Amino acid sequence: MTADPTRRNERSRRAILTAALDLLAETGYSELTIEAIAARAGVGKQTIYRWWRGKGAIILEALVESIAAAEAVALPDTGDLAADLRTVMRATVAEFADPKLSATTRAITIETLGDESLGEQVRDQLLRPQLDAVKDRLRAGRAAGQVRAGIDLDQAVELLFGPLYHRWLLRTGPLTDDYADGIVALAVAAIRP
Repeated sequence: MTADPTRRNERSRRAILTAALDLLAETGYSELTIEAIAARAGVGKQTIYRWWRGKGAIILEALVESIAAAEAVALPDTGDLAADLRTVMRATVAEFADPKLSATTRAITIETLGDESLGEQVRDQLLRPQLDAVKDRLRAGRAAGQVRAGIDLDQAVELLFGPLYHRWLLRTGPLTDDYADGIVALAVAAIRP
């Protein structure tokens, strides 16, 4: 549970989020500590613990803000649903295949398994906007006659990302562009009219 954000000092909050992301890039998630974040940000540990429950919550907020600052989540719409999905899946595979990003994602995933509230925040703040963007693209594909009527779009999104998460989580095989393309080919075959 985070404290009321209106009571936070914005300068300190920004310093903490910046310090957390900088240290994450330097040391990795497992070596990241509240003490190091506090020292880098120039605040006391008590300030951090007053506003966040732990490093997972800090990193989540920092990631959400950095994604929001980069751009709104939207998928390309070239008119070719399969090509647009390949673009998104290849980008996702590249993120998961990147050792540093993967290590952070794995660490946060582990924390969400033991912290239901953090899990809900990760789902709602990080995953949901991305999955909803894919769902919106599928909805546009349905309007263009590329997706069969009656398809549950939430299930279609899971059909795309479920295999990728499975392979990444269990390390059952390499994460490559060919793998991403194969997932898209199977999913599009299942949902097309």
